[in-house]
Amino acid sequence: MEYIENDIKKGIKLHILKTDKFKTNLIAVFLTTALQRETVTKNALISAVLRRGTNTMKTQEEISKKLEELYGASFDCGVDKTGDNQVLKFYIESVNDQFLPQQEENMLKSSINNLFEIVFNPLMENKGFKKEYVEQEKQNMKQRIEGKIDNKARYALDRCIEEWYKDKAFGLYKFGYTEDLEKIDEENLYEQYKTLIDTCKIDIWISGDVQQEIKKSVEENQYIENLGEREPKYQTQNEKNNCKIGEIIEKMDVTQGKLVMGLSVNSENEEEKYVALVYNHILGGSANSKIFQNVREKANLAYAASSSYFRYKDNIFISCGIEISNYEKAVELIKMQIEDMKKANFTKEELENAKKSIIAMIHTIDDEQDTGITYYFGQELSNNKNSLEDYVKKIENVKKEDIVKLANQVQINIIYFLKNES
Repeated sequence: MEYIENDIKKGIKLHILKTDKFKTNLIAVFLTTALQRETVTKNALISAVLRRGTNTMKTQEEISKKLEELYGASFDCGVDKTGDNQVLKFYIESVNDQFLPQQEENMLKSSINNLFEIVFNPLMENKGFKKEYVEQEKQNMKQRIEGKIDNKARYALDRCIEEWYKDKAFGLYKFGYTEDLEKIDEENLYEQYKTLIDTCKIDIWISGDVQQEIKKSVEENQYIENLGEREPKYQTQNEKNNCKIGEIIEKMDVTQGKLVMGLSVNSENEEEKYVALVYNHILGGSANSKIFQNVREKANLAYAASSSYFRYKDNIFISCGIEISNYEKAVELIKMQIEDMKKANFTKEELENAKKSIIAMIHTIDDEQDTGITYYFGQELSNNKNSLEDYVKKIENVKKEDIVKLANQVQINIIYFLKNES
């Protein structure tokens, strides 16, 4: 996979991932803006409204019909929280032209134009979006926000983050808040859309067997020509939070307790974040990890037990599903695993297996077009440009003493427990 980066305009980039591995091209537009309480709900709603229709394809049915004409191209969109940023993502996947019969229409250019049409030329009525679409999507968004409680494990993680990062950007829910929906109408939502398009960081992604000449097609596209240069309003330095929150217990009608522990890694530089990846893998990032083996398998204290490293925030979150009565035992045993890492109580074999496992995952990044885009987008946001080969080398170079040094920088900041009412 060859990665090529082009500046289209100030604040607008084209990224080409040239590969002949796939019979499809994946085109994406990412709109990145700083997470803010005042705009998080509107931005999430904008993503949902844009997919409903454009000024030339006024309904979802018309969009679907157009995609069918493109040999069954598919469209998707969504919202992510990446560090202290909110990212609106739009995708079209279509068959590469070389696998189609000779035709006048260029499939790649048509797909790009249709995606740009959805993102940059939304259906308008009077001074705003189509009222019917806005009201319907407000109801859908309300159900989605209220439904976050249905997945208790995810809910517990979100609540842990919310409590730890209270009044900070990372503590915001990516889909926003139901109380904000009441104040949103078709006009003020369209005003926010215009502000977003004029100020956000715009990244255009094309993955597939494409030629560099596609850059000219993007630059000359009418929707891109209409965009102005900008000083993108997004966060390049994600705010760390090393405040100790302590223990938070929340009660709900649950049959299984959900334990989440938030840890600050306190990496001293970007290179230590690669050490943190290996540290996390040994601690709780796999079925062979210390937490999984000792808390779940040997002590039988958890139904599920794992940890994840959040690179942008330099945090590790340990998540366990446990019997409510096992709370104190589970916390104590997890703390023992963290202490063991500080004391270098892990084997050379554990270290090598962790590195091999991470490297195996790196080798799968270019097996899917969307994971390739996700990887290079992460590089873009962190302003830390490493090829996949560089990534592998940095993992290979991690030594035991590096992990022990990092382990002694790690601290537990918050313990969140979701239990039943009794």
